[in-house]
Amino acid sequence: MSRISYDTAETLVYDPVGANRNATRSALYALGFRRIETVATLEAFNEFIVRRPPDLAVCEAMGAEEQLCGTIQNLRHGLNAYNPFLVIVVTAWENHHSLVQRVLDSGADDLLLRPFSTSTLEARLRTHIERRKGFVITSDYIGPDRRRDRSRPSNVDLFHPPNSLKMKVKERLSAEEAAQRIDSELKAARETLTAEKLRRDAFQVCILWRMIQEHHPRGAKCDRADLAKIGHYAKAISRRCRDTRYEAAVEWCDALLSALEGLELGVDRNASMHLLGHAALSLGQVFSPDKTQDENLAEIDATLARIKARTKLSIAS
Repeated sequence: MSRISYDTAETLVYDPVGANRNATRSALYALGFRRIETVATLEAFNEFIVRRPPDLAVCEAMGAEEQLCGTIQNLRHGLNAYNPFLVIVVTAWENHHSLVQRVLDSGADDLLLRPFSTSTLEARLRTHIERRKGFVITSDYIGPDRRRDRSRPSNVDLFHPPNSLKMKVKERLSAEEAAQRIDSELKAARETLTAEKLRRDAFQVCILWRMIQEHHPRGAKCDRADLAKIGHYAKAISRRCRDTRYEAAVEWCDALLSALEGLELGVDRNASMHLLGHAALSLGQVFSPDKTQDENLAEIDATLARIKARTKLSIAS
């Protein structure tokens, strides 16, 4: 087993219960961690993550699982911290299905049930140091690859984010070397995350537009939920694009919002549907410039056909 030394790794422990917080700290200390900070509230956890991102976060789900998972999801999406890719281990006393699913969907690396032994904690940490799963980036999920059926076709590429925990504990970089390498790798990784997230969100807008067009070719009585989703994506894409090389996309996001307003108010629905489609396809083109609009449209329709097929199969079963 390769030598690992945890003494330079920065670790943050969040747990609202003092005794459990101290137990986690003691287990980490027994493994060799020395730079351990502890917090008792999610507010303090968020503040610490922004102020001084750790290499490892161990978080307790008890009492605020929904809020914690929302925090992790925002972190993975790069919304509230410099390093969206730090190793995150969530602890819990129960493994009921809803909790497990919520934690996995948040983008956390692991769920560890209490009470746990020091050896179990070490085994889990070694996995995330030596064999950390690649990340996937979709319109609503960023985190470790959770796919079970590897034979099922997928256009989701694996992304291997920087792992500052590995750099410090296995590669044994000095504090200065680690800081320089983390800065360099994080810059490239955040650019990759942003570009892929924008592409995925724009593609989702195109899917939603195509679904609306199929059911309401002239925009009559459009599903308000679908319109709201397009509005949500348009605003999110616009925020991410400002002051980036994708700023041209902001114009198409504004056009999308104008088309949605026309559909919601019932003002010349036919013209609003035309504008919605033109803006959606143009937005997709911004993030897939290597493809023609016809190629993008073919990919959209192929994806929509797969969605329909899965829906029919689910209903039949």
